[in-house]
Amino acid sequence: MHRYRSHTCDELRAEHVGEDARLSGWVHRVRDHGHLVFVDLRDHYGVTQCVVEADHEMFEAARNLRPESVLTVSGAIVRRDAETVNTRLPTGEVEMRIRDVEIQNAAETLPLPVHGEHEYGEESRLRYRFLDLRRERMHRNIMLRSEIITSIRLRMVEQGFTEFQTPILTASSPEGARDFLVPSRMHPGQFYALPQAPQQFKQLVMCSGFDRYFQIAPCFRDEDARADRSPGEFYQLDIEMAFVEQEDVFAAVEPVMHGVFDEFSDREVTPLPFPRLAYSDAMLRYGTDKPDLRIATEIVDVTEYFALEEVAFKAFKGVIKKGGVVRGIPARGVADKPRSFFDKMIEFTQALGAPGLGYIVFEGAGGKGPIAKFIPDNVIQQLRETAGLSDGDALFLSCDKEDLAARYAGAVRVELAQQLGLIEEGSFRFCWIVDYPMFERDEDSQAIGFSHNPFSMPQGGLEALENKDPLDILAWQYDIVCNGVELSSGAIRNHRLDVMVKAFEIAGYEKSEVETRFGALYQAFQYGAPPHGGIAPGIDRIVMLLANEPNIREIIMFPFNQTAQDLMMGAPAPAAPKHLKELSLRLDLPKKKPAAKDGDNSGEEDSG
Repeated sequence: MHRYRSHTCDELRAEHVGEDARLSGWVHRVRDHGHLVFVDLRDHYGVTQCVVEADHEMFEAARNLRPESVLTVSGAIVRRDAETVNTRLPTGEVEMRIRDVEIQNAAETLPLPVHGEHEYGEESRLRYRFLDLRRERMHRNIMLRSEIITSIRLRMVEQGFTEFQTPILTASSPEGARDFLVPSRMHPGQFYALPQAPQQFKQLVMCSGFDRYFQIAPCFRDEDARADRSPGEFYQLDIEMAFVEQEDVFAAVEPVMHGVFDEFSDREVTPLPFPRLAYSDAMLRYGTDKPDLRIATEIVDVTEYFALEEVAFKAFKGVIKKGGVVRGIPARGVADKPRSFFDKMIEFTQALGAPGLGYIVFEGAGGKGPIAKFIPDNVIQQLRETAGLSDGDALFLSCDKEDLAARYAGAVRVELAQQLGLIEEGSFRFCWIVDYPMFERDEDSQAIGFSHNPFSMPQGGLEALENKDPLDILAWQYDIVCNGVELSSGAIRNHRLDVMVKAFEIAGYEKSEVETRFGALYQAFQYGAPPHGGIAPGIDRIVMLLANEPNIREIIMFPFNQTAQDLMMGAPAPAAPKHLKELSLRLDLPKKKPAAKDGDNSGEEDSG
């Protein structure tokens, strides 16, 4: 028999009764019944109940075992009494009668109990992550992540994609976030950057004559944490294809996404092909380019009604005259809601930064609500018809600049759906958002810049760049969205040098700067670059959705905390003076303020 185990803690069944076995694992739980001690032994695979009787020489040792101690136990497999069978465990029909126990490693008192699903603070969970990962839910999430990645790899290979690895140490690239920099010892004063994404490399793979590339790619961005974004690093399914148009990329990606979500959940998944929504249409109907299509409610444009001369609501009229818009968010069957319901919706919108939120409750030929008295009954009827509403329904109204009105209306749409229970349960609803603007104007500087991906091909090519208003140019850019979560952005890439130079010129880059910053692509486009396109769905967000976890840290093995620290390994940490000298670095840290005197708070560290 093997020194440590003949079976795993998930293998033993009724057919093993009468056999001797050996198991190794962690003490999950000890239950002392006086004349019997039960030890639930757990390993990676499952749990087996082991039992020792009071007259056995190992009895005292067993009753004093600490949770999470590592044991090797040997003994006979016996059938449990009918009334003690545990149908929740695969091994629940049998138990091991302990004959021998070898303690491989005795655990100290635990700072973080493993048994049970109690809630613990983030600091404890991340500092003792090796204990946190032993908990059933966390263990299951990490295994799910591995299985999903394996499934994705197989699906990509079946479609003729080849996996390549791109560099981790590279040059800085304008991906929209801060780089992590790595100082070079061999080139003092110079730095590598960790890749925010393999964007340029995967385009260069296409320029190198390969056809269908993919990679489970690590990406690094020095940005703040969010519930759906881990600070520091994340992983994406990086994809690039040669000689393709937008629909070819969709045709390659949709079966992978549909197949994975269908394989790892029992929910209904949007049938193929996924619906396509133009960016402008999504912003109008849903108030976001990440619409949750489990919510049937659609926003309506009602600007024209509040611009009518007979409508006397001056607050909206003033905004409309300055170029603003009014968006209506339907709410069905809310007439019997208390006033507090409407007040809380107004407070919710104000918390987002909106000046307020209007509403009309439809009743008979007219309407009720704070602004209804300013609107003639015939206009109220037109508003009702436009929104497709009936008696007892309401229309919430957001008025502001177009982008802000959309944002507020989109948030109200989701909040109403949550409050009224209108989110479709048990489904994954996918869509593509297409036809993004190529450029946007910065409100502060009024400068024109890229709105999405600077390496995208503009619709209309060079002719559009030379002859159209930049803000009217659309790009071959697209996002894939599921249940209101953006899984990925992608694009058909620009593959022509003249188009690249002109696009960057519009965004304020000199030709020499483009050549310097993107030298490899600049050269590659001079020597026969094929049309190509791709996308990069986020692995972490895919797993997060399939695991039904609200926070991305629950599906990452060793995540940072919200301030980008690894509490378990103690990173980041000061570098030794010797190491700094090797790298030709000298620190210039922000100074700390003097220690605070009684009654003031001037001792807080200067944020620098």
